[in-house]
Amino acid sequence: MMITSRRLALCLFITLGLGLSAQAQSTPQVKFVTSAGEFVVELYPEKTPNTVENFLSYVNDGHYNGTIFHRVINNFMIQGGGYDSKYNEKPTRAPIKHEGVEAAAKGGLHNTVGTLAMARTNNPHSATAQFFINVKDNDFLDHRAPSGQGWGYVVFGKVISGMDVVTRIRQMPTGPGGPFPTDAPLNQVIIQSATLVK
Repeated sequence: MMITSRRLALCLFITLGLGLSAQAQSTPQVKFVTSAGEFVVELYPEKTPNTVENFLSYVNDGHYNGTIFHRVINNFMIQGGGYDSKYNEKPTRAPIKHEGVEAAAKGGLHNTVGTLAMARTNNPHSATAQFFINVKDNDFLDHRAPSGQGWGYVVFGKVISGMDVVTRIRQMPTGPGGPFPTDAPLNQVIIQSATLVK
């Protein structure tokens, strides 16, 4: 009876350990070090696997290092990941397919405070490297239908620490910068590094 109990306890310990390991792998985290401070985001590949894979490929390639938050709108969002400090647009991979339909089928993620979503043009399947962080609940950006404005913007992660840094960025004075006539921080916020947390 003693051996059986020990074996059962060992099995439970191993199962629990494997479960925690799988959970850790299913929610990767990326640490951003910026000139305004640090924050960490958690990603959700179970909801948006292709979007997360695309984002992590840019992280692993060092694409975000040296880029800026080029568009900051208080009470809306902060956007970055596409331009260096001289406002040169960085080269990207091919655009990815919008995962709004698939994410909605899995319960979906919403554009709430602190969430990350992919930036894009009017073409829903045009997202590459640029992302934004919602600084208020922007439910009008959620996916509603695969047509027109209904496509919305794909949420794939959330800030889990350092939201005070995001708040600091959102409150910065803005104006013209590079090709942008408005909304560029007057004191640039540079992403010094973005690295996968091991």
